Amino acid sequence: MKLFKKMMGAGLVLAFAATAAAQDANKIVIDGSTTVGPIVKAFAEFYMRQNKDVNITVSESGSGNGAKSLINSTCQIGAMSRFMKDGEFKAAIEKGVMPVAHVVAMDGLPIIVHPSNPVKNLTVDQVRDIYTGKITNWNQVGGPNRPILMISRDTNSGTYETFNELVMRGEKIAANCEYVGSNGAVRQRVQSTANAIGYAGLGFVDNTVKALSINEVAPTPRTVARGTYPIARALYLFTNGYPKLGSPLHGFISLYLTPKGQEIIESIGFIPVTEY
Repeated sequence: MKLFKKMMGAGLVLAFAATAAAQDANKIVIDGSTTVGPIVKAFAEFYMRQNKDVNITVSESGSGNGAKSLINSTCQIGAMSRFMKDGEFKAAIEKGVMPVAHVVAMDGLPIIVHPSNPVKNLTVDQVRDIYTGKITNWNQVGGPNRPILMISRDTNSGTYETFNELVMRGEKIAANCEYVGSNGAVRQRVQSTANAIGYAGLGFVDNTVKALSINEVAPTPRTVARGTYPIARALYLFTNGYPKLGSPLHGFISLYLTPKGQEIIESIGFIPVTEY
């Protein structure tokens, strides 16, 4: 009888452990980029409608924090609008985490101004000169006699990292630049300020702001897909290793490869991986 009770007890423990593991597998935590945020939120809504037992939470604290969350195992997916840095990889490996990158979409980085601004085109060099403070008035680039107000993403952002790499090219942004915490905040600041200039992901451009051509190339899904728009980047989801086949995490992370996932990405204003 004692042996039977022990066997029953062991069986209950194993059953409980299996149930807990299944429940954990049905919980997906995502943290990171505000640029990738609209994609993962739309994916989460769709995936949870199709899989009622799966619970997905999404936080948008910036690409750098997405990397930290993955490294510290506080999320299953780190959403990033840039690739992981060497230091982040090193920190991950030291904690037993093996980052695997999944390129979910391509994105342009439009330079945006207020709709009333008559300027239509800038070169990459002119944008850099504006942000370093060499160009301070719109009349220096064919616009009205107004001082230029620079808006930038915060330095923890992957969007900032992309702008810093592709536009600034090692030069420092002027001290009077204004920093904000999200792509939406950049758009909001520019749409309400006639002399402002900013930059944000392609999916954040609407009729409340004007996206400038850069080097005579307009930022559109087509020019980004063709590689002719000069300020473009890949968008990533990072996982700890490759997700177990058939798991909810694998189903979610693979959504971008499906026709529905590509439809969602395109509807938000980004470029599916099948388009380039």
